Amino acid sequence: MNLKNWMYLFWTTLAVGAAGSLIVGLLMQWTDTLDMNGATDILVNIAVLLGVGAMVSVYSQMGFFAYLMLNYMGNGVFSRRTWQYIQLGLALLAWLELMFFRLFVGREGKGSSDIIFGVILLVIAVGVGYFKVKMTHSSAWIPTLFFMTAFTILEIVGVLKIGVDQATLWIAAPLIACNAYQILILHRVLKPQNTYKPPQQQGLANE
Repeated sequence: MNLKNWMYLFWTTLAVGAAGSLIVGLLMQWTDTLDMNGATDILVNIAVLLGVGAMVSVYSQMGFFAYLMLNYMGNGVFSRRTWQYIQLGLALLAWLELMFFRLFVGREGKGSSDIIFGVILLVIAVGVGYFKVKMTHSSAWIPTLFFMTAFTILEIVGVLKIGVDQATLWIAAPLIACNAYQILILHRVLKPQNTYKPPQQQGLANE
C-alpha cells in the first residue's frame, strides 16, 4: 500500500464515519424531539455529530491497521489452517464476552441490551463476510468474520462500560460502518500493486 492509496482509504473512511454519526445522531435526536433554537444551534449540532464520527473513523482505522499487522504475523507464525482456527476461537471468545461473560462473570453487562447488540453484530459480520467472499475468495471469510466481531468488540468495549444504550448506538453505528467499509474495500485499494495470484498466495489482498 502506497501513500496515495492510504490517503484514499483514510479520507473515504473518515467520510463514512462522519456520515454514519450524522445520520444516527439526527435520527436519535428526532425521536427524542430535541429542541433547536435557530440555525446556529442546528449547525453546531451537525458539526458536533460530524466531528464525533470523524474521530470514531480514526479510531476504527487504528484498529484496522492493528488487525492487518496481527493477521500478517499470524500467517507468518502459524500455518494458514491453524491461524484460521485461532481466529475463529478468538472471535467466539470476544462474542461470548460481549453477550454473556460481562453479565455473569464481570457483572458489567446490561443483559438484554448486550445480547441484542451481540446478535446484531454477528448478523452484520456474517453479511460483510458473505459480500467479501463474493468479491474476493472463500479464504477471506474467516478473517473478515474475525475482524468484524473480535476487533469491533474490542473497540466498543469502553462505550459499553458506560451502560447507556443511546451512547452505544451513537458510537457503534459509525464504528461498524467504518470497519465494514475498510475490510470490503481493502482488496480494491491493494489491487494496483498486486497481480493475480492463486488464492493461497494472495495473503492480505484477499483479506
